[in-house]
Amino acid sequence: MVNIIVAGAAGRVGSRIINFIGQTDGVKLAGAFEHPESPSIGQDAGVAAGLGTVGIKITDSINKVIDQGEVVIDFTSPKATLENIKAASAKGVSMVIGTTGMTGELLEEVERIARGMRCVISPNMSIGVNVMLRVAAMMAEMLGDDYDMEIVEAHHRLKKDAPSGTAMAIAKTLARASGRDLDRVAVYERKGITGERTKEEIGIQTLRAGDITGDHTIMFGGIGERLELIHRAHNRDNFAKGAVRAAGWIVEQPVGLYNMQDVLGI
Repeated sequence: MVNIIVAGAAGRVGSRIINFIGQTDGVKLAGAFEHPESPSIGQDAGVAAGLGTVGIKITDSINKVIDQGEVVIDFTSPKATLENIKAASAKGVSMVIGTTGMTGELLEEVERIARGMRCVISPNMSIGVNVMLRVAAMMAEMLGDDYDMEIVEAHHRLKKDAPSGTAMAIAKTLARASGRDLDRVAVYERKGITGERTKEEIGIQTLRAGDITGDHTIMFGGIGERLELIHRAHNRDNFAKGAVRAAGWIVEQPVGLYNMQDVLGI
């Protein structure tokens, strides 16, 4: 039995993770915590998730529950994730991280710590998105510079980071597959007289509206035709399922940093 601690337990994804832990054989909820200002502190984690009483109270710190589990699932914020991985690493506890918006020195520090422990980091843990990434890499290799590559992502109005972590994962995948430096060729906005599109550009465009859970489209535009890969998330359950699957998997692996494609074996 794998004992799981859930960070951001009362959040949109955290509550769904708690639900799926209860539905998954071989794992159980061992701890739950939120940021100190959360109104859910002290509440039963199952009640907060709409699941009913599970006997696990939501605390205000990872340090109060870190000794109760073998793996932490974290879909919080970049700064919170950095503090959580420090605490987990110090105790030899594994982590599954789905936090988006981590960039620059913060991301480098998280990945440095992750390599010294058992850790899965993925901006999107759905099976469909990870199959999409694999197929997109193959398409980019086969189509080459004759097809322009564009990414369009849409999310709900409350999302704080842009582009989405998944869109950036797609962009990095396309750049690697086509031998390009994403920092040099990424185009995040077009306005005014921009001149002709270069063959090396990888466009990444962002939409925010309503309650869209997550839409991602990859366009390969050629002369006379275009190919599109589209993934639409109808709810957050696919992220939660993937995270719980990753938590059960990572505790059996050698120390190291993994991604969701490692978990799925694709």
